[in-house]
Amino acid sequence: MQLEKGKIYDGKVTGITKFGAFVEIEKGVTGMVHISEVANGFVSEIKDHLQEGQTVKVKVLTIAEDGKIGLSIKKATETPRPPRQQNFRRDDKPGGNNNFNRQSNYSNEKKQNQPPANSFEDMLSKFKQNSEEKMGDLKRNIDSKRKSGSRRSGPKS
Repeated sequence: MQLEKGKIYDGKVTGITKFGAFVEIEKGVTGMVHISEVANGFVSEIKDHLQEGQTVKVKVLTIAEDGKIGLSIKKATETPRPPRQQNFRRDDKPGGNNNFNRQSNYSNEKKQNQPPANSFEDMLSKFKQNSEEKMGDLKRNIDSKRKSGSRRSGPKS
């Protein structure tokens, strides 16, 4: 059997290391599942998720020229996302559906009630203003400590 990139296979865990697990897909063909491809969440110990001899579904991510096969368990078990709905304009739809036009107006009203998204320039100017205020406060604090420190030492003889 010839392996195909992107295809899902059943395999058997043949070995576990601290950085991944080795999975035999067919007799004599073994690939590696990196620790980052074992589960959707953070994996600190692979042994918490897999055991040797366990049968798992794996997706072939890479097949290198030297024969190394990169596998993923989490991508083999992921549920595909539903396709995004396309937004049509009224004149794009044949017949000019009035219900579609009402829905479009409703979504425009929702957008108008939301506060406007800040532009990059607005966010940058706010950041600069906050930074200048913090730097001014820090400088005043340091200056006041320097002045109070010189008073404590008293005159030198």
